Amino acid sequence: MIGTILLTIIYVFVALFIVLYITWIERKFAARLHNRVGPYYVGRPHGFLQPFADVLKLLLKEDIVPEQADKKIFNIAPIIVFVGALLTFPVLPVAKNIYISDLSVGLIYFFAVSSLMVFGVFLAGWASNSKYALLSAFRAGAQVVSYEIPLILSALIPVVLAGSLRTNDIVQAQKVPFALYPVFGWVAFIIFVISGLAEENKVPFDVPEAESELVAAYNVEYSGMKFALFYAAEYVHILALSVLGSILFLGGYRGFYPTFGPEWLYQIFWLLFKTFIMLILFLLVRWSFVRIRIDRLIIFSWKYLFPISLINLFLASLWKLLF
Repeated sequence: MIGTILLTIIYVFVALFIVLYITWIERKFAARLHNRVGPYYVGRPHGFLQPFADVLKLLLKEDIVPEQADKKIFNIAPIIVFVGALLTFPVLPVAKNIYISDLSVGLIYFFAVSSLMVFGVFLAGWASNSKYALLSAFRAGAQVVSYEIPLILSALIPVVLAGSLRTNDIVQAQKVPFALYPVFGWVAFIIFVISGLAEENKVPFDVPEAESELVAAYNVEYSGMKFALFYAAEYVHILALSVLGSILFLGGYRGFYPTFGPEWLYQIFWLLFKTFIMLILFLLVRWSFVRIRIDRLIIFSWKYLFPISLINLFLASLWKLLF
């Protein structure tokens, strides 16, 4: 019990530390694509301390609550979003024997707790008493409903191939990463990346944020640490989704390691390396395309991604039955 609590605390601190530096990597990455310098002065020469300066700035900002807002719901919404994002980590193993919980329905648990984030977003939009925030929450809800189904259907391909919903079993079943399986493995991985981007409201799927139409997003009325919680939750969920993607499709902590030294250390290295590849893939797409119109975005999911995901799942099931 004490070991689980300690491991949970380590998980949370490591996840938040990585999230801090994901924001720095993203800004440097975007700057490189735009031929700019990016963060530089705080922690020269490359702005290594910029994430800590951002956190300090948000901590010192005044917390403003709109007079006409529903104050109780307004205050609780960012906590629900942040906790929902953090609760996804317990079923993600970082090594063969290092995990918080090895649930037999780990994948179902992951998607169930991530849906709490949408609930919090909708509460924030409703409680702000702002038409921009409410419209943004409606858009976020419609987008998540549309893309959650292809995301889950693509995640079911590794489940069918491994014959288990337990994330550790899925990793162990991958002598060859599932993303390399001909046709249905490739298709499932591509759909997972596209739907994951849509889940995170990232470009080209950032219509809930559309600053030219909605000022900012469902969090337009928030400031200080409450705004920081929304911001952190977004990146925590990106990290969790990247870890899940590497577990489901890239073999998770499996890799090549020498005979000397502890095995678990190499396993953590491989998981971090594959997670980093997933993150770079998300960032590359985000900073390379323009925003899609909302009607086209919804049509793209229901007209193309959903039927392709269903056919792909059928093909994977057939392959499993025959071979």
